[in-house]
Amino acid sequence: MRYIGNKTKLLDFIHGEIQSVCGDISTSKFCDLFSGSGSVARYFKQHCAEVIANDLEDYSYVLCQNYIGNNEVFEYQKLIDYLNSLPGVKGRFYENFSPAAGRSFFTEHNAQKIDAIRMEIENLNLPKNQYYFSLASLIETADSYANTTGVYGAYLKSFNSRSSKNMSLVAHPHVPGGIGKVYKKNANDLIHEINGDILYLDPPYNTRQYGANYHIPNYIVNYFDFDYNQDSKTALGTYNKSEFSQKKSVKIAFEDLISNAKYNYIFVSYNNEGILSFADIEKIMTKYGKYDLKEKEHKRYKSNTNNLQQSKVVEHLHVLIK
Repeated sequence: MRYIGNKTKLLDFIHGEIQSVCGDISTSKFCDLFSGSGSVARYFKQHCAEVIANDLEDYSYVLCQNYIGNNEVFEYQKLIDYLNSLPGVKGRFYENFSPAAGRSFFTEHNAQKIDAIRMEIENLNLPKNQYYFSLASLIETADSYANTTGVYGAYLKSFNSRSSKNMSLVAHPHVPGGIGKVYKKNANDLIHEINGDILYLDPPYNTRQYGANYHIPNYIVNYFDFDYNQDSKTALGTYNKSEFSQKKSVKIAFEDLISNAKYNYIFVSYNNEGILSFADIEKIMTKYGKYDLKEKEHKRYKSNTNNLQQSKVVEHLHVLIK
């Protein structure tokens, strides 16, 4: 899934720095408290004994239930083939997110395929692991055909070569590894309930709200009762608003996490353009133990074609031995 702040290209850097601080992590309990697309939790599930993934967004919960929460191997190809064989139907996505509704998130054909597959996933009464596998596969596949530049705050004026192709559901199986547990809670609430060895924090770093940028994947999850604004160009309805994306609350929320974390090692990914200042992060973390900082320059994620943006951004990995 195309995702703002995705850490896939930084995983080797993050893993290397964590190992340099913690040593052997094979028996560790690892927590990814702001999981998003789940890329970090997926990676460390293969390297740690236990992994917790958490995010307040519904699409994230589904993805992580599949990749992290699922551990049972099952034969999925017949299920994928069956779902792909379904003829399209004119359901909620066709009626709201295709040119039939004046919103070109998906072609009419692909919107109807999403409708058919999503309704059948619910009708099949699948076991939990197969249900989340099917739903996660639909979210991931639909995203690869979406007529957007990577977020759902807008759609392109015309369908490009990728989004105009007829959709074919692609399997996205679970990740093998350690024991996985998945939550869908406010991070500042969950921190009081969990404990472990390594806490990884990748909170929102600017004022963009993930709930607004990824409302369409949430609508796939909540297909039968999603709340949307019919008068909005993008059909954006109500959505979660993170305290970490608001200047007035981010500092308090961040210190609350650090102070209440029952973890030996805390690693915080934050880039040089965040609304929480470098000085504030260092000041807060230093209160609770030994602080260090690692840096990595990498290419900026671009969800648009604004060539005035800098092509590089510096990722800070703040380290605390609590």
